[in-house]
Amino acid sequence: MNLNDLAANVLQQQRSTPDLIADALREAILRGIFQEGQSLRQDEIATQFGVSRIPVREALKQLEAEGLVTLHLNRGAIVSVLTAQEAQEICEIRSALEVKAIQLAIPKFRETDIEKAAVILEATDQATDAGVLAKLNWEFHATLYATAERPRLLGMIKTLHVNCDRYVRVQLAQMDYQERSQKEHYQLLDTCQKQDTKAAVRLLKRHIDTAGEQLIAYLQQIAQKR
Repeated sequence: MNLNDLAANVLQQQRSTPDLIADALREAILRGIFQEGQSLRQDEIATQFGVSRIPVREALKQLEAEGLVTLHLNRGAIVSVLTAQEAQEICEIRSALEVKAIQLAIPKFRETDIEKAAVILEATDQATDAGVLAKLNWEFHATLYATAERPRLLGMIKTLHVNCDRYVRVQLAQMDYQERSQKEHYQLLDTCQKQDTKAAVRLLKRHIDTAGEQLIAYLQQIAQKR
């Protein structure tokens, strides 16, 4: 799949043009079609989508707010590079926000919420594509936090997930990481079903911290090769 395919897919949806372009560019970055540090030329993107540069500029501003793109006055838009230090901070913030979300959510859990999360885990067991696994990973976490009824909190958490998504996909492609992550997901779901908030918080913090440590080590290795 390339940017042309992504553009064709999103342009079939009934949403604003900047949002559609942002969706396609975001997926292109997450899939590695656009590499970190790569320049994104607004005129070329506008031509590819058959639009003016205005919606492209608005789309790039969305991606800048998500941490995927850096806008420079003279150099234009560049795919952001996530450093190990930035990843550590993101994981620390994730831990704090997601713990709060799970604490608020557990008392409101219904059986339907548990069933929905279980279906996502079953789909994850069958998936092999790193992109699909990453999306299911977010859907699982989002399902657990949704009953907290804190849309702004959930939005902040989602942005943090997006910041790391392209690198997490590399982790998920490794079988040993995916198996461990999935095992932890099932354990977390079990504690939520039992409404054991203390155990859920403990598991969730360990889950995020472990993933963060591996991500930081991976980014440090990349930095050394540059």
